[in-house]
Amino acid sequence: MTRLKELSTHRVTRDRLHASFMSAVIEDGTTAVVHYTGIFPDGEVFDSSEGKDPLAYQVGKQQMIPGFEQEMMGAAIGETREFTLTPDRAYGERSEDAIQQVPRDQFPSEMPLEVGVMMAAQTPQGPLPFTITEISDDVVTVDFNHQMAGKTLKFNVEVVDVRCDDSCGCC
Repeated sequence: MTRLKELSTHRVTRDRLHASFMSAVIEDGTTAVVHYTGIFPDGEVFDSSEGKDPLAYQVGKQQMIPGFEQEMMGAAIGETREFTLTPDRAYGERSEDAIQQVPRDQFPSEMPLEVGVMMAAQTPQGPLPFTITEISDDVVTVDFNHQMAGKTLKFNVEVVDVRCDDSCGCC
């Protein structure tokens, strides 16, 4: 069966104009401050900064999913962007290789295990999150896929501020 990929689309609007000087834009090395709403294609909101402080992230430091950062490049203060990210530009496709069966005795006996619970395995590279998907007497099935893997995501983002660190040479 051929799977059609949804095209990445975006709409750009300018809410405010800044007088007499060029406003800072989001580019590599800046800190972007944004209000955002993330929506699944069916309209369900999965995350939002509405009613909270805006999100600040350093551009180029891999703090955001790749497609989000790419779509926001060049946006100015006051600009609103709406865009859709396919899984390859967000959290990737789901991988069956990321689902593993772990012997129950690898978990501390006093640790309560429940299907749907997120935990983390300690690795030399740091914690690696996983979700328990099945439990039997001897085996616990765990899924290391990101919970958003395989999903198309829509975003509505307003740029609140763009801060420049003069040491980056970007602004």
